[in-house]
Amino acid sequence: MTRSARRTRRMLQATGAGAAALLALSACSSSGSDDSGKSGPSASASSSSGSSSGKVSGEVTVFAAASLKESFTTLGKEFEKAHPGTKVTFNFGGSDTLAAGITGGAPADVFAAASPKTMKIVTDKGDATGVQHTFARNQLEIATLPGNPDKLSSLKDLTRSGLKVVLCDKSVPCGAAAQKALDAANLKLTPASYEQDVKGALNKVVLKEADAAVVYKTDIKAAGGKVDGVQFPESAKAVNDYPITLLKDARNTQAAQAFLTLVESPEGQKVLNQAGFLKP
Repeated sequence: MTRSARRTRRMLQATGAGAAALLALSACSSSGSDDSGKSGPSASASSSSGSSSGKVSGEVTVFAAASLKESFTTLGKEFEKAHPGTKVTFNFGGSDTLAAGITGGAPADVFAAASPKTMKIVTDKGDATGVQHTFARNQLEIATLPGNPDKLSSLKDLTRSGLKVVLCDKSVPCGAAAQKALDAANLKLTPASYEQDVKGALNKVVLKEADAAVVYKTDIKAAGGKVDGVQFPESAKAVNDYPITLLKDARNTQAAQAFLTLVESPEGQKVLNQAGFLKP
């Protein structure tokens, strides 16, 4: 073999070795980036980003229907425990009053209403952001004095002469639902008073200032032995959906979204179901 031929052969061998090395390096790099996030620069950056974005802190203000008081208070405590350094502040009341407050500029991050109609007050004004989700449903019952001394067994029994009955105002969801049930039963009822939220109506019976009230079954359950509950078939025609939304002017969007996620999670739904709410 000539000197020129031997030189050409050595150059080809060197070129082949370099190419093989490059191929091996490329294979290692590709394997690292595709290994389910276990190694490689991309996986490390992704893991770091996920952990920082999951940090929730600060205060979140929730406006919620009065009937949610017990279950949301429980969820608030669970939220604060899961996210140290956070604080959940609640404003419970009649959904229409809360909606008016939000559209009037009251600072709030989340709104949970007792009916789509009251939620619409907020959405029509453009004060909500994103999609409203129905997270629970609620049904009416008749609250009576302990032991049901008046032997009430139907909606019609509430029309008896001399019986002092309290209803929620028709402008709030529990009152609108009660009126819908009365219409379904073809009954007319003039109450002793109209109350501005469901807790106000229930308290009239708890304080023995009324013989009965039409309220949500969740409120009767929360009252324990202070009242008895009487079911009536017309309530099936007046079940209220409960929507929840993030508000446009939320000051702590991240914490607000985290609270919404908790409400709709299996853990949140368990708390609501235990309180007597129906599944959405």
